Amino acid sequence: MAKVFLKSKKGLRAEMGHPWIFSGEIDKIEGDFENGDIVEVYNFKGKFIGKGYINTKSQITVRILTRNKDEEINEDFFRRRILDAWNYRKKVIETTCCRVVFGEADFLPALIVDKYSDYLVVQTLALGIDKYKDIIVKVLKEIFNPKGIYERNDVPVRELEGLNQQKGFLTEPFDTTIITEENGVKFYVDIENGQKTGYFLDQKENRAAIKDIVKDADVLDCFCHTGSFSLHAARYGAKSVLGIDISEHAVEFARKNAELNGFQDICKFEAHNAFDVLHPWSKEGRKFDVVILDPPAFTKSKDTVESAMRGYKEINLRAMKLLKPGGFLVTASCSHHLTPELFYQVIMDAAIDAKKTIRQVEYRTQSKDHPILWNSGETLYLKFLILQII
Repeated sequence: MAKVFLKSKKGLRAEMGHPWIFSGEIDKIEGDFENGDIVEVYNFKGKFIGKGYINTKSQITVRILTRNKDEEINEDFFRRRILDAWNYRKKVIETTCCRVVFGEADFLPALIVDKYSDYLVVQTLALGIDKYKDIIVKVLKEIFNPKGIYERNDVPVRELEGLNQQKGFLTEPFDTTIITEENGVKFYVDIENGQKTGYFLDQKENRAAIKDIVKDADVLDCFCHTGSFSLHAARYGAKSVLGIDISEHAVEFARKNAELNGFQDICKFEAHNAFDVLHPWSKEGRKFDVVILDPPAFTKSKDTVESAMRGYKEINLRAMKLLKPGGFLVTASCSHHLTPELFYQVIMDAAIDAKKTIRQVEYRTQSKDHPILWNSGETLYLKFLILQII
């Protein structure tokens, strides 16, 4: 097995539990290997740090799988890790639909497994984990006995690993539009063509958190996607809900989801770009009791954080102006590079410009099936606030 040695004063995060070794941290590699192979990692003093898979084509050159030098990376290894991940979910969250494996936070870097009722969706986002895909699928069949497994590897990050984008069935074909349930709300999931693996599971508990503030309320749900927050608002007693999203495909699914739950008289959906309509709606004097903002990530790198902050400020400012006095703003950011501190700053700046006072009701992060590994800051990405705007 090849050995990777780190430079002096490099790889300190890895020694403290972070699973990534970057190319610039490596001093030398001893022994023969092919990209995707398992290698041992040592610091500059020769102290063993861990074992993981290597890919010199990637800036993240090694992703550590185990800190135990004697632990073999084989079928039993993946069975243990996936069982551990599943047992954790069964303890902390309702599992009809949930994320079963969350990559680094479950000590299986670059592996995502999502569960929608009796179906699983898999992503293998790095070369090293992709080499074990057949073993992973075998283990998933054994543990879950699913009706079907689908691969959603149609993501650009795979190209950084020298992998092709692809998607398709990992079992016998099945209908890829699935009905599942979350917090008592039923919804369709398009696991073949929907965003991510078909749905945004990380907001599961946050959607339940709006229960008290939406009762008897007129609600505006921006960036509504397939209507998840809108449907929860209706379930929890909202008087009316308007969901808007730039995607006609998402809006159509949202309408179907409303009908599936019998909420079509409460929930209405329209295709709009939120940045285009919130300002004129405010000038027209439209008002809501609750405005929900769950936008896509405005930044995926440190280089674009400033422009992202302007976008978040603009959208939150417009939302605040659409609220009735004492109304509630539900606002989120899934951009990892926008830290909680920066997110708070953006919201405060928006409130100052809108001449509003903020009273915090609740601050939350991602649902417990997306655990946060303190040794790996990248696993904390979702910020979620419920605020009263006065």
